[in-house]
Amino acid sequence: MRLAFLAAMCTMALASLTFADVKEKPKQNTVTPKEIADGWILLFDGETTFGWKIDGAAEVKDGVLTLGGNGKPVSATPTAQFRDYDVVLEAEGNGGVAFHDESGKVGTGSRAERTEIKVRVVPGNGTKIGDDGKKPQQGVEVSSSHRLEFRIEVPEGGKMHVKSVKLRPVGTKQLFDGKSLDGWKVNGADPKRMTSKFEVTKDGELSIKNGPGDLVTEKEFDNFVLQAECKTLGDGLNSGFFFRCIPGQYQNGYEAQIQNSFLDNDRSKPKDFGTGAIYRRIAARKVVSNDNEWLTLTVVADGKHIATWVNGYQTVDWTDDRKENENPRQGYRAGKGPISIQGHDPTTDLLFRNIRVAELSGK
Repeated sequence: MRLAFLAAMCTMALASLTFADVKEKPKQNTVTPKEIADGWILLFDGETTFGWKIDGAAEVKDGVLTLGGNGKPVSATPTAQFRDYDVVLEAEGNGGVAFHDESGKVGTGSRAERTEIKVRVVPGNGTKIGDDGKKPQQGVEVSSSHRLEFRIEVPEGGKMHVKSVKLRPVGTKQLFDGKSLDGWKVNGADPKRMTSKFEVTKDGELSIKNGPGDLVTEKEFDNFVLQAECKTLGDGLNSGFFFRCIPGQYQNGYEAQIQNSFLDNDRSKPKDFGTGAIYRRIAARKVVSNDNEWLTLTVVADGKHIATWVNGYQTVDWTDDRKENENPRQGYRAGKGPISIQGHDPTTDLLFRNIRVAELSGK
């Protein structure tokens, strides 16, 4: 395995994103509508350390995560890890990125007083430097035959101010081709719950009306990254993506909820668990999406750990610590199962598009 890294030095706070091809620059710790549609998510929300495991001194203030400063080393690791991804870290100070596989640390990024580090991690045994054999000027591509855990590391005596960390899964494959329902089938396990109508619109969207009903993938998945765009065509409509379902049963799996309502005009009080929740397991910490608007949902199911993002904002960071059980209603289910989209009730009227998935290697 060979690794190569490059840190792009900047005199400005932001530089163009290497892999995003985004013209509109977001405010700090936000993502633009185009980045959201392209699948970018925030690993640092600018407010808390939610979604991170931090060993050492850490403080969030004024939208900046400060690591170190007490003379001791610090490591900060996202609780959700990916297989193939672009990651962009903007920070100041003495620190950098590091990548670890099963054997330990395999490489580190450069350190600089002001830097934006951009890395693409892809499967393989070699490292792509460039077609002309020269190192790229804005980032680096890392290839590894092992899954690489991404960390931010600050050395002993160092201090690092992290302004932004964003990531985009790459290597996803389309589950819905926008032309047909190839690869999908209507779940007939319960004949009394087959009311939903599933159609492809002239604009290449998946329309789901009426309910109850269930549209399931023919392929089964266990550990994966799922991303999809959804639009509710009404107020307070309910749907969701089920996963790790018991094959041949009706929606007996985990559910990533779609429900954009909230209580008391307070988005931190989701109604019916809220969009991005794992229904009946853990509520979304904030409702960030709106009815009658497109939203992008990201679900990472990786062993016992499940994380979700809505419009790039992390809504759930949950570990299923229940005893393992074949039935997910009774305990942790690790086995493969179809991914399905729910037609909830007679008011159901939703559109879906750009549904894609990438499988993760097990740990």
